[in-house]
Amino acid sequence: MTSTETVRRPGRIRRRLNHVPAGLLGCGVVLVAATVIGGVVKGAPGALGAAIGVVGVAVSYLLSGVVVAWADSISPQLTMPVGLATYAIKFTLLAIPLVAFGDSTWPGLHPMAFAIIAAVLGWNAGHIWWAARARIPYVQIDPS
Repeated sequence: MTSTETVRRPGRIRRRLNHVPAGLLGCGVVLVAATVIGGVVKGAPGALGAAIGVVGVAVSYLLSGVVVAWADSISPQLTMPVGLATYAIKFTLLAIPLVAFGDSTWPGLHPMAFAIIAAVLGWNAGHIWWAARARIPYVQIDPS
């Protein structure tokens, strides 16, 4: 690998993450709404649970996006196996605390669960909005 390729790699990855701000905006809207609703329904624990749920989804999508963009910048053939491995690892790591704390009586548990669902919908809505307006070329354009 030449030094030129090393210098260009961050830009190549960054170009593959153009959708991230729209997803984060969708999660940001959900964060505000879910935190307020969780606070009204269950008080401070509800607001905290809702915030944890939304932030967890945003971090999860962000990490997945970065890992898949990195794999694609190395070789498009890596995208599918790295993406599938990332999702398998992520869901396994998420399942452990869900099973461990499933019988918890913490008042923020239900607001967190509903906020997770809402955040997934918010991220996907932002992503769909971005994709509908994105000018995506049919060919790879070299910026240099």
